[in-house]
Amino acid sequence: MQSLKRLVTSRHRDSLIRLKRNLSSLPINSSAGDLQNQVLVEGKASSRVAILNRPSSLNALNTNIGARLHELYASWEDDPNIGFVVMKGSGRAFCAGGDIVALYHLINEGKIEKCKGFFRTLYSFIYHLGTYLKPHVSILNGITMGGGAGISIPGTFRLATDRTVFATPETQIGFHPDAGASFHLSRLPGHLGEYLGLTGAKLSGAEMVSCGLATHYSNTDKLPLIEEELGNLVTDDPSVIESCLEKYSDAVYPEKISALHRIEVLNKCFGHDTVGEIIDAVESEASATNDAWCNSTLKKLKEASPLSLKVSLRSVREGRFQTFDQCLVREYRMSLQGISKRISNDFCEGVRARVVHKDSAPKVGNLQA
Repeated sequence: MQSLKRLVTSRHRDSLIRLKRNLSSLPINSSAGDLQNQVLVEGKASSRVAILNRPSSLNALNTNIGARLHELYASWEDDPNIGFVVMKGSGRAFCAGGDIVALYHLINEGKIEKCKGFFRTLYSFIYHLGTYLKPHVSILNGITMGGGAGISIPGTFRLATDRTVFATPETQIGFHPDAGASFHLSRLPGHLGEYLGLTGAKLSGAEMVSCGLATHYSNTDKLPLIEEELGNLVTDDPSVIESCLEKYSDAVYPEKISALHRIEVLNKCFGHDTVGEIIDAVESEASATNDAWCNSTLKKLKEASPLSLKVSLRSVREGRFQTFDQCLVREYRMSLQGISKRISNDFCEGVRARVVHKDSAPKVGNLQA
């Protein structure tokens, strides 16, 4: 696959060309107004705010959103009057990740090229954000999962709140943590990245700050003040923006049940070389202690796709020694394999069981060991 770095090197020159190509893969019954409204824009004194606007779908990402963000961010990066960019979500989510139900239907209809277009467009934007020349603030007020983390963590600042819920739950649907996750997870303390990537366990906003996934934490009731002050700033200086965020920051105290308070046990279990050894270690710990966290972790591991666990473990481990763009290129290839059905039908069966039919019972033989 052509390097994603090469794909975005000339992004300013040909962003409109890519946008038109990507829009060709959208459903023909979507009106231009509907597509435009999926990302709203607010103009401020020296900044722009991109608002993900699919609240009924928890702001799930599709090809149109990825292309629209790419176009907007390229134009803002070139505009000398814009100092920094803010991204937030409408409704109760920042972003729940990719629109996996739409992908599920496209795969079953044989429209694989449209699926490839989705991943190509999304990953290109994520790389764009990771190399963005202007400060970026993501307001993670609500559900922030999968691709939602992918379009926020590469930016300069990530503001978590008391409503933030972070997770990378892809192994539960027969997939792998993608959108740059192997880069970010692999750089967390100890083997926390392996734990999050394999189990899909949730983190609160306080936990995100404590482990480094978020840079700041504020209670939700302060958001109007933060957004107002950010909107009044006339600057492109990250330190000025950081001072604004710190002004309204609250101290964080992860709850006693947090996995961060079990980092020694977590490292002992998830530091093993193979998935089988990890499961055995967690099972042994659960039997010896009957600890609720150990039992919950074991349950999550046994509910996940066995193949996805193996793929995800290797991905996080490889990500530890790769650059951001190398991780994205590898994850892109992995994602195309994951939707191809050539090796496994785990993704489609996982989405069917967990999200479409919601029976939480993947059919025997459809999830590969």
